[in-house]
Amino acid sequence: MVRIEREKNGSLIMTFVSDQLTKEDYFKILPALQHTVNDFEEVRWYFEIRDFSGWEPLAALQELRFDVDRAEKILRVAITGPEKWQEWLTKSMSLLPFANVRCFGLTEKEQALMWIRD
Repeated sequence: MVRIEREKNGSLIMTFVSDQLTKEDYFKILPALQHTVNDFEEVRWYFEIRDFSGWEPLAALQELRFDVDRAEKILRVAITGPEKWQEWLTKSMSLLPFANVRCFGLTEKEQALMWIRD
């Protein structure tokens, strides 16, 4: 399940993922991110995972790829969640070559939000 929020100024997009990440979730995340990138010169992305059990089988997700026009506008990505998922998410975010990606534990949520807003 995925929930997506934008802060008032809009340049910070926040994604909250729990349970299992599905193909449908991907098709919610990507347009929201693209819309934010289209609207702002500098974008920051907060990505939080809680009670996460993984994603749909790889075969179902193979056709998917992370493709955002003007991805260079994404300056920072803060990943907050259990350590065992941080490596997978960090590799996924490596497709954003201009972004500074940093991982935080669930107890460091406030630090992650301070860093992403800086």
